Amino acid sequence: MIIRIFKVRIDPNLRKEFEQKFQEISIPYVQAQKGLISFVVGNPTQWTPDDYLLITYWSSEEDLAIFAGKNWNQAVIPEGMQKFVVQCWVDHFVFSDDIQIE
Repeated sequence: MIIRIFKVRIDPNLRKEFEQKFQEISIPYVQAQKGLISFVVGNPTQWTPDDYLLITYWSSEEDLAIFAGKNWNQAVIPEGMQKFVVQCWVDHFVFSDDIQIE
């Protein structure tokens, strides 16, 4: 399983519109992708008031590449969402349930 962590910093003047469009555009777009296992949304805190997080879990690198393209280590911004993005980051990790940290 591959864990994809997408973090976005938005224009704070567009917060209300971003939150509405994120629910209407971004979430359904990701949910419709083959190989998506699950996802978690992280909303801002008082220390990061303009930052949002989307953690997605994918069944394989191949499925992630179908969603994100050949350069799957880059952000995928659905049409209509670009105007909100000030900055964004994407990281990936292989999930392993056989490693135990003590």
